[in-house]
Amino acid sequence: MSVTILVPGVLRGDIEDQAKVRVDVGGTLGEVLDEVAARWPRFDRRIRDEQGQLRRYVNVFVDGEECRRLSGLATPVPDGTEIQVLPSVAGG
Repeated sequence: MSVTILVPGVLRGDIEDQAKVRVDVGGTLGEVLDEVAARWPRFDRRIRDEQGQLRRYVNVFVDGEECRRLSGLATPVPDGTEIQVLPSVAGG
């Protein structure tokens, strides 16, 4: 089972400067992010807080659907799923 994570430029320095990474785990979004945390802990700290929840300014899409509108970290992630991480941008 393999899923692809699309990484925006602002976070690539925390994940070996890769635009895409493949993770050989599935089940739920939380399980995928646990595997990511084991491999790239700095990246994980940027997207999840100390309790393991998604940071409020980070949006995660599972096959194009925002995970908070689905089941959050319990969102099913079958083989071949594409996960996109997008941090919010603020400015003035």
